[in-house]
Amino acid sequence: MSLTKEQKADILKKYGKGPNDSGTPEVQIAILTATINGLSPHLNQHKKDNHGRFGLLKMVGKRRRLLDYLMKKDIERYRKIIQELDIRK
Repeated sequence: MSLTKEQKADILKKYGKGPNDSGTPEVQIAILTATINGLSPHLNQHKKDNHGRFGLLKMVGKRRRLLDYLMKKDIERYRKIIQELDIRK
C-alpha cells in the first residue's frame, strides 16, 4: 500500500535531479503512480473500503493536475514521463 523508504529512494534516484529532489513534478508523479498502483489491488479485494477509495481518487486527481501542469510547462518532459510510467494514452 504505502511506499517504503527504499522504494521512494529508488524513485528519487531515477526521476529526480538528485537524491534529495522530491519537488519536481516528475518525481511527485512517479511517487503517486507507485502508490496508486499499490492501492488498486487492495480496493479490488476490499470493495467496501470507501475511505481507501476516496484517498485513491484524491491521489489520481492530484496526479492529473501535476500532469496538466507539466504539459503546460514542458511538453517533452510530459511525454517522457507518461511513456516511462505507462500512464494514459
